[in-house]
Amino acid sequence: MSALKILIIPGSTRAGSHNARLAAAAAYQFVQAGADITRISLADFPLPIYDADLEAASGVPREAINLKRMIGAHDGVLLVTPEYNGSVPPLLSNAIAWLSRVDEPPEGRGAVFRSRPFALAAASENRFGGARALAALRSMLSACNATVIPTQLALAFADKAYNDLDRLKQPADITALDALVRQLIETAQTTM
Repeated sequence: MSALKILIIPGSTRAGSHNARLAAAAAYQFVQAGADITRISLADFPLPIYDADLEAASGVPREAINLKRMIGAHDGVLLVTPEYNGSVPPLLSNAIAWLSRVDEPPEGRGAVFRSRPFALAAASENRFGGARALAALRSMLSACNATVIPTQLALAFADKAYNDLDRLKQPADITALDALVRQLIETAQTTM
């Protein structure tokens, strides 16, 4: 059996992002667990702000279709989100909005969310670790009929959480990330 394919998408493109660093730490944990990892940047899939009039006039942007196909080529997805004003950042929210509009036969609109499990993580310098963004993202994905695994990671005090190799330092954080990794792998294996 070939290795499980996991896609990791940080919801931030900022240089030095705590969430991009958490995505790197997660990639390491997935590799240790035997998964085949792809980590992408949403900067490689530039999308206009979702607008129904734009969609009616021009259709779904090619970048949204390409992102949907990238997700579709993987058995599971980890979304790593920053928290902006207590919610999901516009970059990630906009990507999800466009993904929900992709309708490629033989699949129906939004099928990319229903056919594979999603895991959620967030990193923040505050003590809540992006928990409000995780709740908002879980709600958003549930509205798209996605399977979101119960285990999630809200990494608090992220400015002090990593070593020089972008791996987590604290045993409790490592254990929490490992639980998320194992649950996404187990869920993806049962849906293959």
